[in-house]
Amino acid sequence: MATKRLRRDKTISCCVSPRFSFLTPHSIFSWYEEDLWTEIAKYLDGKSLVMLAATSKWFHQIIMEESIWKFACLRDLQVPDPQHMDFKWRKLYNTAFDGSHTYMFRQQEKHLDWMRIGAFVFDTPVALLMEKLVRPSKLPQEETTEKMLSSCGSCLLKNIKTGIWIADLHLVRCPVCDLNTCDGTMQTLDARHIELFLSDGYRDGSWQYEMIGSHDIKKNEDGASGGIFDIKYLKDPSTSEVFDLKSWAGKPNDWQPKAMITLHAVAVNTNLQENEGLNVKYHVIKAGADGDVVSIRISQQLL
Repeated sequence: MATKRLRRDKTISCCVSPRFSFLTPHSIFSWYEEDLWTEIAKYLDGKSLVMLAATSKWFHQIIMEESIWKFACLRDLQVPDPQHMDFKWRKLYNTAFDGSHTYMFRQQEKHLDWMRIGAFVFDTPVALLMEKLVRPSKLPQEETTEKMLSSCGSCLLKNIKTGIWIADLHLVRCPVCDLNTCDGTMQTLDARHIELFLSDGYRDGSWQYEMIGSHDIKKNEDGASGGIFDIKYLKDPSTSEVFDLKSWAGKPNDWQPKAMITLHAVAVNTNLQENEGLNVKYHVIKAGADGDVVSIRISQQLL
């Protein structure tokens, strides 16, 4: 019986599975696509961005791009682009979200507690400071800050550094004594320009708080309140929400501090039990003797 022979033109060979095109060395798509990761970075918070940057030199180069940190900073602070900043956005993000506050650098021994309120914007270099959250029928016109405060409990403050400001509410020990047994506390609305902690004058201690006004309210006060407003937006609909105290200050028997922030204003209020009045102080930091105002404090303490 004749046997059939195998044809030599078909030899035995190993099995080669077909590869997907995106896994081949010459694929058009690359996992290291700058535009792709720049877009992904927009959905990451600061901590996640730093973690991703630490994975490789390539990611570090991409994540350290200024545009990414600018986007993250404006997104998380919920403010518009101020157009010009003197410091890198990565450093600004860090100072805004690393838990730092002004009492960490000044009078730390007096500090008790605090809460971050948020960020707002000064578009103009004039602020209205108020200790009564009632919309003014007219702006104070007196010659000095002391006279403005004593006559209407508010004052105009000029030469404000425009841009992004960060606001905190602090509770500190009695500033007039050093007794550990003293139960006196003071409430402080603290606002600062976002660049303050990066400025040499603040870091080396040459910029210090100076008091621009102080007076006593010698009658029972229902609440300790204070507000900082960009004068240009005093009649803006969003600012009107700040003057609607009942909508955010809590019920009369709610003693927890409350805060309200809009794009161009910030305010705080703490309801008080029966009292004999308040001492109110106003402090500012200037960027040098004739420089812009870069920090504002409104402090209140029971008499």
